[in-house]
Amino acid sequence: QVQLVESGGGLVQPGGSLRLSCAASGSISSFRAMGWYRQGPGNPRELVARISRDSSTNYADSVKGRFTISRDSAKNTVYLQMNNLKPEDTAVYYCNADRGLFNGATWGQGTQVTVSS
Repeated sequence: QVQLVESGGGLVQPGGSLRLSCAASGSISSFRAMGWYRQGPGNPRELVARISRDSSTNYADSVKGRFTISRDSAKNTVYLQMNNLKPEDTAVYYCNADRGLFNGATWGQGTQVTVSS
């Protein structure tokens, strides 16, 4: 079974930075895409950033220019660098592996990011 292990969440002041890590038990190069989602209080889960097998990326408008998704295939790890954090970024962040149509998706356990003074 594919497993995703997240780390890097925590409490940060507005304007600060965090880097989230997601380590996969399988080869991320075999996945269709890897992504980060978040769910804030009272809000549905939304896509934050996604990186596809061809290295193309997609970002939510609210984080574009502030967040960067990247991967290290040798380490089977995906990162989300979050800069200039805002209180609106407060949410539980989830790592996701898109394993393809027939293999489905795998979710991490979620990690809390809180942006507050």
